[in-house]
Amino acid sequence: MYIPDLYKNEDKESIRKFLKENAFGLLINQTNGKLWATHIPLELDYNKEGSAILMGHISKENPQWTAFESNDQILAVFMGPHSYISPSWYDHENVPTWNYTAVHVYGKIKIIEGDAVIDSLTKLVDKYEKNSKCPVRVADLSKKTMMQTRGIVAFEIKIEEIQAQTKMSQNRDDKNYTNIISELEKTENQQSMAVAKEMANYRK
Repeated sequence: MYIPDLYKNEDKESIRKFLKENAFGLLINQTNGKLWATHIPLELDYNKEGSAILMGHISKENPQWTAFESNDQILAVFMGPHSYISPSWYDHENVPTWNYTAVHVYGKIKIIEGDAVIDSLTKLVDKYEKNSKCPVRVADLSKKTMMQTRGIVAFEIKIEEIQAQTKMSQNRDDKNYTNIISELEKTENQQSMAVAKEMANYRK
C-alpha cells in the first residue's frame, strides 16, 4: 500500500487496538489463477510461540480455501471510519480529499483442524456475545448444531508484515483542523462523525 510518510502509522499498540475493533476484514489471495476476496471476521490472536496471527474461517463451498496450501501468501485488508472532506471547509482554496484509516496485513495462511477449530470459534462467539442479554456459548450448542462445523475451513495467518495508514488531515493547521471536525459532526452521518471523533482524539 502506498503510504505518504505523514500518514504512516508505526505505533504497534494503536494498530493492535485498530485490528481488535475493526476485525471484519477482506481476505485476499490468488485462487485458480485470479485474485479472490472474501469478507469475513479475522481476529487478532497469538500462537503458542507468541507470534501474532489472524484467525478465521470460510465455507467449504468457497473455492478460495483450495489455494491455501499451494500458495500460502495472503493479504488481509481492514478499514476503519472514512469520510469525504470538502474543500469548502478550509479558509483557503484547495481540493477535495478523503479521510480514512486502513491496515494491510501480509502473512502465511495455514489450515487448522480438530480442537483448534473449536477454540477459534469459541473465541469468536465469546467476543461478540459478551454484551448480549442471553449470550450463546459454543460449549452449550447441541451436537446437531455443531455438525455444521464440518462445512467450514478454519485457518490461521502468521503475520509477516503490517502496513498501516491513518489519514486524518494531519497536514492542516489547528484552525482548519478544528473546522473539519465541526463540519463532519454536522453531517449526522455515522462514518463522518466517527472520523470527527478520531480526529478529535488524534490531536488533543
